Amino acid sequence: MTNLCKPWEHRFSRRQWLGSAAGAAAVGMTGGLGGIFQPALAEEIKKQDKQVIFIWLDGGMSQLESWDPKPHTEHGGPFRAIPTSVPGIHVSELCKHSAKQMHHLAILRSVCTKDNAHSSGVARIQQGDAKNRGVVYPFFGSAVAKLLGPGSSGLPPYVWIKPGNGGFIPGDAGFLGAKYGALALGDGKPPENLLRNPAISADDDMARNELRQKLDRRFADKHRPEWVEANSYVFEVAQTLMKRHDLFDESKLVPRDVERYGKHELGRHMLLGRRMLEAGVRFVKINSYGWDSHGDNFNASRSLVGKFDQPFAALIEDLAERKMLDNVLVVAMSEFGRTPRINSHVGRDHWPEAWSVAMAGCGIKRGLTVGKTNDAGTEVSGDAHDIGHLFHTWFQALGVPPERMEYDNQGQPLPVAHDECGPVKELLV
Repeated sequence: MTNLCKPWEHRFSRRQWLGSAAGAAAVGMTGGLGGIFQPALAEEIKKQDKQVIFIWLDGGMSQLESWDPKPHTEHGGPFRAIPTSVPGIHVSELCKHSAKQMHHLAILRSVCTKDNAHSSGVARIQQGDAKNRGVVYPFFGSAVAKLLGPGSSGLPPYVWIKPGNGGFIPGDAGFLGAKYGALALGDGKPPENLLRNPAISADDDMARNELRQKLDRRFADKHRPEWVEANSYVFEVAQTLMKRHDLFDESKLVPRDVERYGKHELGRHMLLGRRMLEAGVRFVKINSYGWDSHGDNFNASRSLVGKFDQPFAALIEDLAERKMLDNVLVVAMSEFGRTPRINSHVGRDHWPEAWSVAMAGCGIKRGLTVGKTNDAGTEVSGDAHDIGHLFHTWFQALGVPPERMEYDNQGQPLPVAHDECGPVKELLV
């Protein structure tokens, strides 16, 4: 018997993560958030211009080698706990840069999500663990894109920066409709064929778009608007993105920023994420893979946490200096943590029972930890918090009133997240 993951577990997890266009066509082109607010309230929330940057460490970051170290215990590992910029709060020495930004951060150390499988845990976390209502729930990025709107920039509201392939990912949107899917930038590169072919003049391009719009309107006259709005919307935001091709021009990067964030993959992607926020993208998700440290956990953590810590601290520092933290919610998390017990492969296995999530920014108190685990790190001491609690916390931090935490799916009321959970009030301003 082994606790090591099987390769198919990760393949399934990512396939579920990416979704499929066919699935979106079946369940994603209906419904919406039309009745979630009175129009005046909805407009007020949009005016606040809140944004989110969501850093997803796929596979499971070890809380013991990051935000909740347990040195000098049986399974605490070899790394020290170091002081931070907030007296009395310590983190792992692998987070030496983030330790200096602790006065901007809030760490929830009492997360207990119960699901220890990648294939189901990723979706459960991203969807807020709403009860089964017979519909496919949206992931967090799609919910924010729908709830807060695209913003005034005209850029795609939900951008996903990830290793590997890119493209439009409608599956994240669930019943909200494919319009609210993610534009994935594979390896941080712009979509293929983003720029107009030199053989096509600007006038010809304008004429083609006018013809497309006429055909869209003709099709829409005889079909539900939801069936055509996603296609039209993609063209609209693509035109805006074409005008902002400079966002992908690495020659325009400040050399000091490149050094501060790191030239490795996660560093480059977090720097691009910051630039996307500055350009006005509503929700930016940044993926990092390879955190499933069943074997050689300590060497893996030394490398992985270090590559996360450097750009994460730079991002927090930059958002604070630019006065953006008041409007940008920052979340860094995985689908679960790692076991306190060290296995026979000198690794840590899946542990959803007691782990940590780091947050910062709008609506979140700064310079504190909330919740705690016992001395061995095996379980939460006191109140435990599931992903539903976090969803309610995040939406309230973004300005969504608690009494409006409900979708209207064409007359079907649906909770935005698990309706037996509430926000973690100690985290909220």
